[in-house]
Amino acid sequence: MKNWNWVVFGLLVIGFSSCISQKQITYFQSPATDSTALAEVITNRYIPTIQTNDLLGINVNSLNPEASSFFNPYAGAERVATFQTVNGQVPVTAVVGYLVDTEGNVQLPLVGKIKVVGLTSAAARDLIQEKLKNYLKEPTVAVRFLNFKVSVLGEVARPSMFSIPNEQMTITEALSLAGDITIYGRRDNVMIIRETNGKREFGRVNMNQRDLFKSPFYYLHPNDVIYVEPGKARLAYADRFYTILPSIIGALSLIAVIIRR
Repeated sequence: MKNWNWVVFGLLVIGFSSCISQKQITYFQSPATDSTALAEVITNRYIPTIQTNDLLGINVNSLNPEASSFFNPYAGAERVATFQTVNGQVPVTAVVGYLVDTEGNVQLPLVGKIKVVGLTSAAARDLIQEKLKNYLKEPTVAVRFLNFKVSVLGEVARPSMFSIPNEQMTITEALSLAGDITIYGRRDNVMIIRETNGKREFGRVNMNQRDLFKSPFYYLHPNDVIYVEPGKARLAYADRFYTILPSIIGALSLIAVIIRR
């Protein structure tokens, strides 16, 4: 009976396999005429700027730790709860921090409102540090984004939402976190959904080509959504399965009857 199980399994694998070429699943291919290995200067590196509704972690230090603690009401409370995603692989963490209001301000104790919208984290750090000189001796400030998240959906091994601990994430890194594109996913037409200044953009990148690195969608923005479409092989697999399923059931039933005799 065990031998028959292996036979049936082998038939299923052969029956469901579709012709997927190496070219369809190979990343970063160069043009056929390009045999060089020249280094390229990175010119499109993305540096995020603060937007309304961003959540910022602002940490203040000075020569007087006790006085500094007054400006750190969220110290030790940035991570208040941890939940598991549906697939059980990636923790989703609830965080608290300074929310950038609709006017682009954050509200600091004593200092009051500080306009940070449109600034990089480094520029916001310098601005807040300057404001705090009226209250602290030689203050130092660290500013970071707490809500830099991207979602990866579709034909990947582990679709999920991922929290980014730094200020930079590429599409290749996000797909790596999601366990890579499955053999059935379309690498030549990956969609990135992005919201910018109240508008929603739909970009496409071809993971098979080196031109990917020049795309404005190579570096991800906060709250980007990556969607990998199923290819023809996946659709053919599903159609073929439901087409031959009755035949498989019938064959298994016949084998079971023969073995029992």
